[in-house]
Parts: sequence; C-alpha cells; structure tokens
Amino acid sequence: MSSESPRDNAVKQVYVLGMNEFNRAKLESLPGAENYRFHGVLTPEEILYADDFPIESMLSRAEKQLQEADPAPDAIVGYMDFPVSTILPILTGRLGLPGLDLRAMLKCEHKYWSRLEQQAVVPDFIPRFQLVDPFLDSPETQLELEYPFWLKPVKSAGSYLGFRIDDEAAFHRAVAEIREHINRIAEPFDRILEYVELPDNIAAVGGHYCLAEALLTGDMCTLEGYVHQGEVHVHGVVDSVREANSSSFARYQYPSQMPQSVTERMEEVARKTLQRIGFDGSAFNIEFFWDSSTDKVSLLEINTRIAQHHSDLFDKVHGVSNHQVAVELALGHDPKFPAARGRFKCAAAFWLRRHEDAWVADVPSGQTLAAIAEDYPGTYVELDVHPGMWLSELHDQDSYSYVLALVYVGADTHEQLMANYNAIAERLSFDLRDGPDR
Repeated sequence: MSSESPRDNAVKQVYVLGMNEFNRAKLESLPGAENYRFHGVLTPEEILYADDFPIESMLSRAEKQLQEADPAPDAIVGYMDFPVSTILPILTGRLGLPGLDLRAMLKCEHKYWSRLEQQAVVPDFIPRFQLVDPFLDSPETQLELEYPFWLKPVKSAGSYLGFRIDDEAAFHRAVAEIREHINRIAEPFDRILEYVELPDNIAAVGGHYCLAEALLTGDMCTLEGYVHQGEVHVHGVVDSVREANSSSFARYQYPSQMPQSVTERMEEVARKTLQRIGFDGSAFNIEFFWDSSTDKVSLLEINTRIAQHHSDLFDKVHGVSNHQVAVELALGHDPKFPAARGRFKCAAAFWLRRHEDAWVADVPSGQTLAAIAEDYPGTYVELDVHPGMWLSELHDQDSYSYVLALVYVGADTHEQLMANYNAIAERLSFDLRDGPDR
C-alpha cells in the first residue's frame, strides 16, 4: 500500500510571485504540468515596474491572498530579484511551506555580509573590498582601495547604481547619483533586515551603505543549481558575455564554453560558500570570473533564485526550463534536473541596448516579430520599451545603457547562434529620437 496521503496525489497548487505571461507559459509547459495549477501573487506591475516598494504593504497583501486562497497553496515560488527574492522566505516561513531560510537569504543578498561569509571559507577567490558610506560629508576620506574599483549598494537589483570608479571625480559623480536614488531599494531592504537578529558587525550596515570592490578581470559565467537536504547540485553553467570595452552584458549563452576544469573549481567554491551560509531548499545562481591569462577564478556574487533570463535557454537545450527546479524544491522534492535533450544544442538571450537616452517614437510591429519567429523557429523577442516613453524611464538598468529588447535564440552551433541573432537584429527597427514631436 502506498504511504502517500490523498493530498500527496492531488494536483499541486503553486503560487508564483509576480508571474507574467512569458513565465506562465514556461511553467505550464513543464513535464507533468497537468499535476500543477499556477496562480499569481502580486502583479508584475507591482514588482517589476514599481517606483517604490512598500514592503509591509506588499507582504500584507501577499499573505492575505495566500491565507485566503482556495485551494490552499502547496508551494510558493519566485524567479525575480528584489523584492521577490527577499519577501519569498518570509512568506514561506509564515505559511509553513518549504523554502530558503530568511537569514541564509540575507547572508547572500546583503553584499557586505555575503563577502564576510565568503572571506571565512574562500578568501583566495574574492576581491579586496570595503564598506563605503555615501552620505559622509567627505566620503572620499574613507577610501582604502586604490582606483579603479567598483562601487555598488549593499543591496541592489541587476546592476542598478553600480559604477566603475577610475578617479576621485568619477567617485563623486557616482556618490551624487547614489545619494539621489539609493533610497528606492535601501529603505524597503532595511525593513527586511528588521525580521532577523543581525550580528553586531552587520546591524549598523543598512541598505544605504555601499560596497567598494577591486576590479575583477576575465570572462564571466554563472553557475546555476540548487541545494536539497544539504547537497549542492549544479545543473548548468551559462556564459555572461559583455559588450566590447563595456561592463554591459551582450548576451547570456548556454552551454558554457569555459573549460570543465575551471567550472569544477567554481563548483567547489560555490559548495564551500553555500554550506558555510546554511543555504538549503532553494535554487541559486552564482556569478564568477575566470581570467585565462592567470587561471584565476573569482566569485562575484550569489543570487538566491533561478535566473529568469536563463529559463528559455534551459528550455531550448534541455527541453525543460529551470522553473522545474524552483517548483519541485518549493514542494520539498529533489528536482533531478534532466540532461540536455531539447530542440537545440545551444541557446542565448541577447540584450539589444542603446547607450544614450532617447525618446521612443516607434518599436518593431507585431507583424515584424511574428515574421521573425516564423523565419527563425524558437525565437522570442521581448520588447522592453514602448512608444511615448524616454529610455531613462526604464527601471533597474545598469549605469551605462538602456535595454531596448531581449532576443531569445536557439541553434545547433554557437556560430549559427550569432549569425541568426545578427540577422534578427537587422530587422528590429526602433525609431529613437531626441524628443517628442511638438
């Protein structure tokens, strides 16, 4: 006789924070999707496009929806950075559902706390770093690192408010920008920090602080995986390719072209760090650098979720998206992510960018996008802009560019991948102007 209860055999009710239509489609195409029902919690507009984040209100609304849900939730999942990644452990904890411990999440997402944890177990794989208070009257007096270095808030989203600092003038320009905009994430992040008892050396370091770090060099990649019952699993390595002479990403490309011996070293660094933190019951994606000239591996940062921009890449190459990992973990199961058996041998998400502000007069038509999808099967173009807006109105951009569109492409070789994208990009016509017509 089976030891499973009737509830174990029932359709599982999975509630998804900020679910949009693109990711709903990915979720509903998972193997065995007939055994799941997916429900949205909070709208994408509340999470992705918000000017501010009233954390207590968001938590209250989400918890009320979940507590009153019929059918009741079996799992809660998320696939986005702040605020989703930070409120998810609070919600799973309140509802008694499987999920990442809140303290472990903060040891990853608070960049200074995370560096201290990393320093304790993998000191040779991290850059020199220091705290910076951008609100000091003479903030340059606290600098110990030599130029150049990176300056970024202890909590951000994407590369928002991250700056390369080459000299004191650049430092003061960055500090002015940070002072003006840091509160958008710093204040709600401080509310999250109030939910745990912090060690003394972290308690005084709220979201308004910044971290300065020595520059890392080389090629970038991201290890994506999960921890289940203390066991660390890596299910894919994605190359993060930057634009020439720029810190902005040109594409995420899968599978990685880095040597296996290098990615195995990265896995060992990840394993030691995650075990130190007490990370369990969650997916992760960890960003690394590898400098081929020195063979040096460096850990950039730890993210406590699947990477949503990797979902289509895994779907194309494995035949199943990484949402499967998030859903199965949230149900308390070992995901056992499958080997590659998808439609394509490789895949990429290409970022179509502009480096100056502009007024958007027109974007590629639906007819154009449909024709591209027909000519290049499996291609999906996600427009990030619409007519009648300034590029500077976009949220959570890096400090040096604006994203016009994200183009997902699959192919059988990396060479064909690039050729397909270049042909597609030629057909994506954006009418960008200095300002609206008067």
